[in-house]
Amino acid sequence: MQTLTAILIGAGLRGARAYAPYALQHPQELRFVAVAEPDVQKRTAFAKAHGIAEDLQFATWEDLLNKPKLADCALVCTQDNMHFAPVMQALQKGYHVLCEKPMSNSKAEIVAMGEYAKEHNRILSICHVLRYSPFFCKIKELLQNNAIGDIINIDHRENVGYWHHAHSFVRGNWRNAAQSSPMILQKCCHDMDILLWLVDSACKQIFSMGSLRHFTKENAPQGVPMYCMDACPHADNCPYYAPRFYLQHPRAVKDDLVYAVCETSDVESVLQALQKGPYGRCVYHCDNTVVDHQVVQMEFENGVHANLTMTAFTKNCSRDIHIFGTKGELFGNMEQGSITIHDFTDGSTQNIQLQTSDTGHMGSDERLVQDFVQSVLRKQVGRSSAERSVESHLMAFAAEESRISGKAVQLKTP
Repeated sequence: MQTLTAILIGAGLRGARAYAPYALQHPQELRFVAVAEPDVQKRTAFAKAHGIAEDLQFATWEDLLNKPKLADCALVCTQDNMHFAPVMQALQKGYHVLCEKPMSNSKAEIVAMGEYAKEHNRILSICHVLRYSPFFCKIKELLQNNAIGDIINIDHRENVGYWHHAHSFVRGNWRNAAQSSPMILQKCCHDMDILLWLVDSACKQIFSMGSLRHFTKENAPQGVPMYCMDACPHADNCPYYAPRFYLQHPRAVKDDLVYAVCETSDVESVLQALQKGPYGRCVYHCDNTVVDHQVVQMEFENGVHANLTMTAFTKNCSRDIHIFGTKGELFGNMEQGSITIHDFTDGSTQNIQLQTSDTGHMGSDERLVQDFVQSVLRKQVGRSSAERSVESHLMAFAAEESRISGKAVQLKTP
């Protein structure tokens, strides 16, 4: 079997810890030969793990892509507003590309990326990992087998989790829409994409409401400092107190979120980094602008209606879905791996329990990379191609336009 070679642009949590480990687990399928990452510690750590020579370690993606073509494919895992240029240059160099979502925070750039890949026969896959989860794959199979008849409407909920929202969307890299992208694009383009896949029809119109309601300076308790460790008087009863969160919260520990704070996880280094670092800021005194809750209503061309609710204010980071059909209804929880079907014809109830996984997105990260590798080897578009992803991205842009204008937005399929 041919071993695919790859370069990594952006060795952060997603690039280095979510997707690249596939090469270590399946060295006969994928091997990284070069890396571009401005953070010297992340760059050298990745290079050491993957055996990358020093002369193939670059501080910028420009330095890497200005070299002659070094590999079969490129993984672009930079920040949201830094995808377009390296993706386009990599495609022009002849690389096949796996790009982290969202593709871009610009509608024009998203369309241009998709069109270029199609015109020049390049594989451009987008990291819409939900299409690879056993949970949504099973639901897709059930719908195709007419388990609940024709879909009438869908109620889908993304529970972001109070802790995840505070980490990524209040203190973290995705907190400010102008610097990254709107919440509905960066977080929920996954959900737009999965709804589009399940409904199997283009979206006709969208209406949306939502706001940044809680994580603002107006809601700061009296006397809170700018940083948690500056003797905050509310430390004992604040769910967002940074030292306790990064050192004790089970999900922060499980997901290695401490490595966003600093490269080492020892207590002394973490506390030092939190003193004046971005992740040590009070959640009520950050420069965050993205919403903490949003509702999106969608009408598809085949007559299906769907409702998406995104909220920060949940204990768990999870997704629930309720699909209403002409012959039955389906309930599901992705993290629990549970699906229940009520049959209207015979009154029966079917419970399906899928095996869950602690790995990224219930094991979907690994399956996504596997599909990309196979797509490149076969030279065939995979399950999450740019051609399919452009539309769900445009749905997210339309939702944000509607949220701001207060009016429904009509969509035209690209």
